[in-house]
Amino acid sequence: MALHFVVDERLDAEAGQTVTLTGAEAHHAATVRRVRVGETVTLGDGAGAWLEGTCEAVAAREVVVRVTTREDVPRQPVRIELVQALAKGDRDELAVQASTELGADVITPWQAARSVSRWDAAKREKGVARWRQIAREAGKQAHRAWLPEVGAPVTTVQLCARAATTRMLVLEPTAMVRLTEWKPEQTDGRDIALVVGPEGGIDAGELNSLEAAGATLVRLGDHVLRTSTAGPAAIAVLSASLGRW
Repeated sequence: MALHFVVDERLDAEAGQTVTLTGAEAHHAATVRRVRVGETVTLGDGAGAWLEGTCEAVAAREVVVRVTTREDVPRQPVRIELVQALAKGDRDELAVQASTELGADVITPWQAARSVSRWDAAKREKGVARWRQIAREAGKQAHRAWLPEVGAPVTTVQLCARAATTRMLVLEPTAMVRLTEWKPEQTDGRDIALVVGPEGGIDAGELNSLEAAGATLVRLGDHVLRTSTAGPAAIAVLSASLGRW
């Protein structure tokens, strides 16, 4: 499989035209991945553009690629959103990385009641930037045409307000409904939001509020998964149900 690189601007180039990689991505291509003149690579912009081309010039600060083919990959008709509770250590970051590789379309940080990690005003901007960088690198590694959107942190009140427009599934080990029993037809075309709690699970009051707002509590088998693995596991199940896999 050809090496894949991602640019920050919208890719409008067609077959026969050139695209120039600069900055960190050019350095990564030329110095880290050691691409050579004549080598075939693929390029994306994270917004559906997928280009294949041949390297015409390679330098540490600039890599020129001649486009041979272009494809515009459509966005998924039903998007999967991971609403990930902030967690201690790097467990929430591990969830972001794996969920991106497995196909999450949107990733939203959640300041849950039991979240040990707290993003104050100073940490908020840095935390979102960090998650976006993790998602970008994981999406590039997975050769994704669409990179997930990473939004601002939400509160439980904000999640409840969104339950009316999004098909919200809350992962809860004590739920009566298995995720494998839930059918995609129940979305009515709405996007799916998977809500994952922090270490220690979701607070009972939050569960009641989310369920009262229209969310569905679901479980993944008989095991209790870590906050870093529950979301990716659920995305895998949904990907199969939605016919993505």
